[in-house]
Amino acid sequence: MNKKSNIAEIQNQTEGFDVEKIREDFPILHQEVNGKPLVYLDNAATSQKPKSVIDSIEKYYRGYNSNIHRGVHTLSENATEAYESARIKVRDFIHANSTKEIVFVRGATEAINLVAQSFGRNTLGSEDEIIITELEHHANIVPWQLLSQQTGAKLKYVPINDNGELVESEYKKLLNEKTRIVAVGHISNALGTINPIENMINLAHEYGAKVLIDGAQATSHTSVDVKKLDCDFYVFSGHKLFGPTGIGVLYGKEDLLEKMPPYQGGGDMIKMVTMKETQYNELPHKFEAGTPNISGVIGLGAAIDYVNKIGLENIGNHEKQLLDYANQMASEITGLKFIGTAKNKTSILSFTLDGIHPHDVGTILNNEGIAIRTGHHCAMPVMEYFQIPATSRASFSFYNTHAEVDVLIEGINKCSKVFN
Repeated sequence: MNKKSNIAEIQNQTEGFDVEKIREDFPILHQEVNGKPLVYLDNAATSQKPKSVIDSIEKYYRGYNSNIHRGVHTLSENATEAYESARIKVRDFIHANSTKEIVFVRGATEAINLVAQSFGRNTLGSEDEIIITELEHHANIVPWQLLSQQTGAKLKYVPINDNGELVESEYKKLLNEKTRIVAVGHISNALGTINPIENMINLAHEYGAKVLIDGAQATSHTSVDVKKLDCDFYVFSGHKLFGPTGIGVLYGKEDLLEKMPPYQGGGDMIKMVTMKETQYNELPHKFEAGTPNISGVIGLGAAIDYVNKIGLENIGNHEKQLLDYANQMASEITGLKFIGTAKNKTSILSFTLDGIHPHDVGTILNNEGIAIRTGHHCAMPVMEYFQIPATSRASFSFYNTHAEVDVLIEGINKCSKVFN
């Protein structure tokens, strides 16, 4: 195969998308690791941050660091305006009806736990059922196991097939009048599978169940419209969306959030407190106890601005070309087995190499300056299904290049030579 001609052919299909110019916006990409140019392919774990996000956080701490909602002085007013402006950006980004439906949390994990404990624990009983899938991240498994133990509700799992896809016929069989909650990931972090969430939501609603979508892997790759999806809850993390760590979003339909009790108690989630009683604040502040991650919210707002500037359609097109190219090149490597071959998937290449443990693959690639993720990816049921301890996972973002895919392939070939 002529690699150079192949790259040129693919890049012609993404004409107008200047990846080299985009890379200039990400300071961390311009360094060497072990004497080699960094090739960062661990985006499913966390994405890198553009300079505009970094600058927005620095600007807050240098220029108007203050607590929000409580002060009448200028710094507090400026901080409050920036914080609530970011909430408006999130609302528009996922097409929610109101900022009352946007709750800031520490990440997708906390958002799922909030729903499980505030909605689920106060709604479910021993006769009820919860449906999740074998494809989930642990963050969308363990909270529901805990809820099942607390309430006696039965937890059921939608199985997957050899391609890493959900078996929809089995999902339909699991649904019944006892189903109260369905929780499913939008995109699998381990395999890149894009789940048929629209259909799953519609089917669940036919039985009166509420649906939570874990969008941690989705918001950086595809447009999300919670109104069109008609999901009841949608969660995602800022650090996978080119924003800071320690910040995330819970979207919930306003009528549901109104009925749910607070998840935590403290300042800012109250209207009035006496020694006898407390009156809770209005949405969304009822769920935001204490001083929040103000800089994180501001940084998330800047990240959304940046993504909107690039365009999710452009991002998706470029990432698809990267994945297609990586799949084509990897398919020629002797002993490489793809794990997760769904027809509908996004920019994740998970694989094993015959006779070589993924951790050894990761170590050798790191010596070449290539950052991938190895392990079970907080998705042990997936590994159990494929009867493997772990995979090597390369995950692409829009600042990655076809040349970096070539470096990855060369690194994988080196792994095979070292061990064989």
